[in-house]
Amino acid sequence: MKIEKGKGDGMTMSLTKPAMRGLLAKRLRFHLPIAFGLSLIAAVAFKYGVTEPRKKAYADFYKHYDAMKEFNGMKEAGVFESVRPSGE
Repeated sequence: MKIEKGKGDGMTMSLTKPAMRGLLAKRLRFHLPIAFGLSLIAAVAFKYGVTEPRKKAYADFYKHYDAMKEFNGMKEAGVFESVRPSGE
């Protein structure tokens, strides 16, 4: 703020003009790299925090999974209408 002596008995104050030109470009130069950096960090955290453990869990499950054993268990339980249990 700049204070100037004016005419009369009091002092007048004149405010500096606000910077209106290039305001968006100035703010984007500051905020855009931050946004890209945070999104990159979030993507890496999601990949190694969610997808990699999920892929490992699926791989471990299917490493010991026996589809025929599961089918025979469901067949004996009477889940399927087209296949009779072996006891019948």
